[in-house]
Amino acid sequence: MTETNEMIHEDPLPGHESTLEPKPEWQPRYPGSGRLQGKVAVITGADSGIGRAVAALYAREGADITIVYLLEDDDAAETKRIVEAEGRRAITVRADVGSRKMCEKVAEETLAAFGRIDILVNNAGEQHPDKDIMDISEEQLRRTFQTNIFGMFFMTQAVRPHLSAGAAIINCTSVTMYQGSKELLDYSSTKGAITAFTRSLSENLIEHGIRVNAVAPGPIWTPLNPCGGATPDKLEHFGESTPMGRPGQPNEVAPSFLFLACDDASYMSGQVLHPNGGIIVNG
Repeated sequence: MTETNEMIHEDPLPGHESTLEPKPEWQPRYPGSGRLQGKVAVITGADSGIGRAVAALYAREGADITIVYLLEDDDAAETKRIVEAEGRRAITVRADVGSRKMCEKVAEETLAAFGRIDILVNNAGEQHPDKDIMDISEEQLRRTFQTNIFGMFFMTQAVRPHLSAGAAIINCTSVTMYQGSKELLDYSSTKGAITAFTRSLSENLIEHGIRVNAVAPGPIWTPLNPCGGATPDKLEHFGESTPMGRPGQPNEVAPSFLFLACDDASYMSGQVLHPNGGIIVNG
């Protein structure tokens, strides 16, 4: 584990997967086929939820993984164990992606451990539900944007000098970007920014042979939901409004991240995939 001397912000997010019941399903559903053999992936928020599922699937497909996480040492150690159980190498880096300095440290540690960076998954994020816009403090607004969109800029800037033609960047946006969310005003706004960032960054990097895409999950069972201020009643009915009538699991989202990272998606850039339980959006 590596940490800079810069302060990591202390709050309940993203929460510990080790304490969550029922446990999210992260396990890959099929044998690997070497689609990421020899690649190195940096995955933010990889200690739990979607990030853990992506790390597990990437490892099964042959990638070594840098697990970037905020505070949850136990969850990060478990993701590292999962990656190593797939026969791949992993390092954990404790870092707040809202800090440019910490993102640079992530890149440095990855290069020291693996010598290269091929894939960046910008997955880390936070949310703070508020029923009234007047309840959103300036501090919360700045913090949500700092993590969710500034962090993607900082991580991309940190790894960009080390990406070669054939590299891939995959950003995590959200169905809330397309549908809106009356209780997640600041969060859904950052997700709109992430989608615009994805499309613009694709235009910026495509001439260098670097593809940039995004995934927009619907309601997925991860620590972010119970630890992000959702009420017990909302959690009880979480995901029931989707056409499939249930929340998704992280291992139902991870294959979208795999597809966009590997050569199967060699003719795709600036696009968004929608594992969201059947919700129709303008993508």
